[in-house]
Amino acid sequence: MGSFKLSFPRKRDQDPETSIANPGDFLSVGLHYWYWMKLPLRLIVETVALKSAAAVRKILCEAPVESVVQVSGTVISRPPGQENPKMPTGEIEIKVKTAELLNSCKKLPFEVKDFVKKTEALRLQYRYLDLRSFQMQYNLRLRSQMVMKMREYLCNLHGFVDIETPTLFKRTPGGAKEFVIPSREPGKFYCLPQSPQQFKQLLMVGGLDRYFQVARCYRDEGSRPDRQPEFTQIDIEMSFVDQTGIQRLIEGLLQYSWPNDKDPLVVPFPSLTFAEALASYGTDKPDTRFGMKIIDISDVFRNTEVGFLQDALSKPQGTIKAICISEGTKYLKRKDLESIRKFAADHFNQEVLPVFPKASRNWNSPVAQSILEEQGSELIRLMEIREDDVVLLTAGEHKKACSVLGKLRLECADLLEARGLVLRDPALFSFLWVVDFPLFLPKEENPGELESAHHPFTAPHPSDIQLLYTEPEKVRSLHYDLVLNGSEIGGGSIRIHDAELQRYILATLLKEDVKLLSHLLQALDFGAPPHGGIALGLDRLICLVTGAPSIRDVIAFPKSFRGHDLMSNAPDSLPPEELKPYHIQVSWPADSEAEKSSLNQPYCPES
Repeated sequence: MGSFKLSFPRKRDQDPETSIANPGDFLSVGLHYWYWMKLPLRLIVETVALKSAAAVRKILCEAPVESVVQVSGTVISRPPGQENPKMPTGEIEIKVKTAELLNSCKKLPFEVKDFVKKTEALRLQYRYLDLRSFQMQYNLRLRSQMVMKMREYLCNLHGFVDIETPTLFKRTPGGAKEFVIPSREPGKFYCLPQSPQQFKQLLMVGGLDRYFQVARCYRDEGSRPDRQPEFTQIDIEMSFVDQTGIQRLIEGLLQYSWPNDKDPLVVPFPSLTFAEALASYGTDKPDTRFGMKIIDISDVFRNTEVGFLQDALSKPQGTIKAICISEGTKYLKRKDLESIRKFAADHFNQEVLPVFPKASRNWNSPVAQSILEEQGSELIRLMEIREDDVVLLTAGEHKKACSVLGKLRLECADLLEARGLVLRDPALFSFLWVVDFPLFLPKEENPGELESAHHPFTAPHPSDIQLLYTEPEKVRSLHYDLVLNGSEIGGGSIRIHDAELQRYILATLLKEDVKLLSHLLQALDFGAPPHGGIALGLDRLICLVTGAPSIRDVIAFPKSFRGHDLMSNAPDSLPPEELKPYHIQVSWPADSEAEKSSLNQPYCPES
């Protein structure tokens, strides 16, 4: 009697309570030699006919890794003492009767194991293989579970209606660059929507007062680790709601959909105004898992004799700011501090001065020594400085000084963690609402003109309405962002529901062509209710929850850093005859003939 035993994995998503066979059941299953499978099944080849046993053994032994095999047999109990309580299938095994190789796998371009290092380009080129890895399986299945729970919460518990909105739309003024889609009408084009913003406002006018959608959105921008040209957001809009109502809804949504293997969320989430976030953290999306807050020390140096501090305080919005790096001299080297100073000078044109008030080593420059001699004790008291702490001090215009220290706060955290100090606990999820943003910002290319800080449909703060007509740059908005561990994962606002106010902001303040939005302005005139909403970036949220290094690791088929699909080689060129019905043609610049000819060369993946 022949006997052959094999520990064989099966798909990890099968429910142990419903899919594990009982002893005596006849089982015929298709199995895949995949490393990501979680629930092993033990196969036993045991038959009277030695020839048959040899054939089954040959198939199972010689099948290449990742091949697809079909096995038929009887489920039996494991012999006493061989049970494995750590496995859902630990009490049973299969007595194999027949085995068939359904599809053999050829030599793999890389091993499908999480610990085997692979370039991202190679992973994206063979994405269908990369998806078999345990981590990708975990990420995508967790994403699916969270989205399902979100649907339950919104639709079943809170009466939201899941509505699909068009993908082919028209150009929207302001905001990000949009993908342009040609039509068969000469000179006319569609645009892919940056978000369903206008449609969800129109749904409120249409009486569908609680809208929800898992929406696909598109922006023609360069990729970053947390951004893709096409992405997914949980899109929500409600009528007769205020800012607090939206915030409580989202907190409940995240609580309800939060993974069971994570610590439960505590609500309500804390909140900071935009001004407070900038003053304390130097950014509107602060990572609040660690301290190192920015401290205003201007009052300490009101009567200073130090020249560059005097100059800063004498100017409008002039201020002196500092952050304290706890035990900085223990973990940072002099070259690190020089690198920090160079970073501030190169990226912000801002001088940053390291000061060592109570350090065992005297690394103070003459200027830093003068500061300590003049106000050292007061500085130590105000910033609660301890031995070996390092202070980074800068002076200048308030926003600029806060921004440079906010960036250096994160740079220092990276340096300290690289040296073994844990500041940002990866298991901690620190949510924060940021509110009271400015409604407008000066345009970068023309500071004398205004642009929307977020989008032109955001309502002004009720307390600042009159400033719209006198000092619009000082108007706050009813916009709110949700931040998680230093990343913005959601943003929304109460909308303008008054057509006249919307027209004034578009035409007079933003100098936009109102004809592009005539449909929306007309709809607002037909009894539009007060309304507001929010969109959660699903890709970014799942990326943070799973601890993935990039949102590309939580999307099944993402684009590369340059926005390319390395698996199918998209975007691709089209022959002129296929472009003709759209009345467009490609005009190649003189210096890009080489690039044109390269389209016909063999494909080479990005590095």
